[in-house]
This record gives sequence, structure tokens and C-alpha cells, in this order.
Amino acid sequence: MTDYVTVTADAPMSRTGAIKLHGRAAFDAMHKAGRLAAETLDMLVPHVVPGVFTGELNDLIHRFIVDRGGVPATLGYRGYTHASCISINHVVCHGIPSPKALKSGDIVNIDVTPIVDGWHGDSSRMYLVGDVPIKARRLVDVTYECLMVGIEQARPGNTMGDVAHAIQAHAERHRYGVVRDFCGHGLGQLFHDAPEVVHVGRPGTGPELKPGMIFTIEPMINIGRPDVKLLDDGWTAVTRDRSLSAQFEHSIGITEDGCEIFTSSPGGFDKPAY
Repeated sequence: MTDYVTVTADAPMSRTGAIKLHGRAAFDAMHKAGRLAAETLDMLVPHVVPGVFTGELNDLIHRFIVDRGGVPATLGYRGYTHASCISINHVVCHGIPSPKALKSGDIVNIDVTPIVDGWHGDSSRMYLVGDVPIKARRLVDVTYECLMVGIEQARPGNTMGDVAHAIQAHAERHRYGVVRDFCGHGLGQLFHDAPEVVHVGRPGTGPELKPGMIFTIEPMINIGRPDVKLLDDGWTAVTRDRSLSAQFEHSIGITEDGCEIFTSSPGGFDKPAY
């Protein structure tokens, strides 16, 4: 049975396994944090080009967030030492920025989570580097569509299974694999919280969506099989069959009649080509 708890202003923030239901003030705070996440990803558009090092992009992200009063949530999180995750081609998620140059034809996911006034704005977006093959562009397009069909199901009275099934059905219609090993999550004043937001499932199953819930939807879609493996660095997850992978992520909140997206691009750069 799923437990829900209404969050009050003086409630201590802790992970109890219960799904938190937030009020309007929390939604306003999440819009502020989410906007900085989206502005950060917008800022990167002219910089994600052949020859740039992923470490340079991470430095840009760090400065941009801090200069606007935010704090990168990933910096120091469980020993992680960067302000972002940058995942190239067959890297599914949690790619570590480094002195590695992007090359023409790469597809890249960049994931940022600024903390603003104690609230986390979590979002990731795909970028096309130079001349990207049609097969890779199609994967990116379908992955974005997967995110949006999932968000279409994010309304009160539906379930997490409805969200997951919409994503899975759309991806598998194109014969792509949906990653099972990683999922979305509750969000707010905690970086990761209940509920888990899986991207495969059956309609009508899982927790019911209720007004006040805040969470991410972040499908990871592979051209090949869904299987992944973790590299020796303890962070980087890659496709086992070395096939390309793509991901998009929004932070959202459930309202009385649908949902609000906190991390939409102010510049209209929600999906490539930018």
C-alpha cells in the first residue's frame, strides 16, 4: 500500500518512503529552481560543438549556476566531484566530465540539478554535435516523444503504471529498448525521494497520482537492447551491446487537473535541433 503525507511548512525533510504532497508555495519554489536548470541547458546550446571538452562544459555549468545564486546538487553528492553528468553516445547516464573532446556525429545528454533556496531543479537534454547520422537523430526524437507521452499521462487519478506504459509502448513501437536499471524519482527539498518513477509498466498499476506530487520523468531509450552495465568508476552506465542511448528529463508537479512542468526551456530549446 502506498503512503502519502501532506508536507507542512515546519515538517522536517526526510526520506520515509511516503510520497510527499506539496502546496502552492513548493510549486512556486520548484518553478524557480527548474527555470535555472532550464536556463543552464539553454546556455550550453552554442557551446556543444565538435572539439569542446566535456570538462569545459562542466566548468561553464558550474559557473553559470553559482553566478545565479544556485548550488550544483551533484557536486559532492555521494563523492561525485562534478557539477553535471555528461553522457556521450552509448553512455546511458552519469557520464563523468573529463578532458574528452566531442566529435562530429556524437549525441550527448547533459544532466544538471541546481539547488535554489533549498529546492532542486532537475533536468537533462540531448544535444547533437555537428553532422549526426539520421539513425541517431531518430533515436533522439523518439526519446523526447517518450518523455512527452509520459507527461501526458501525469494527471490525478492516473497511476505511475499509466505513465510508464505510455513511454514503453511508444519506444517499443519503434523497436527501441527501454532501460530498466535507472528511473525517475521524487524531488523537492530532497534530491531523490519517493516515488520511484519507472519507465516500463502496466496501465492501472503502481502509486496513484495525486495533486501535490513532485517528481522527475526521465526515460533512457536505447537503439538496441535495454541492458546496461556500470563501469569501474562506479558512476558511468553504458549499454551492454554498445548501442546508442538517449535521455530527456523534466521535473513536474501534479495539479488538480494535470501537471506543471518546472523545467521547460525559456528559449524554446526543449529538443534538438537547436
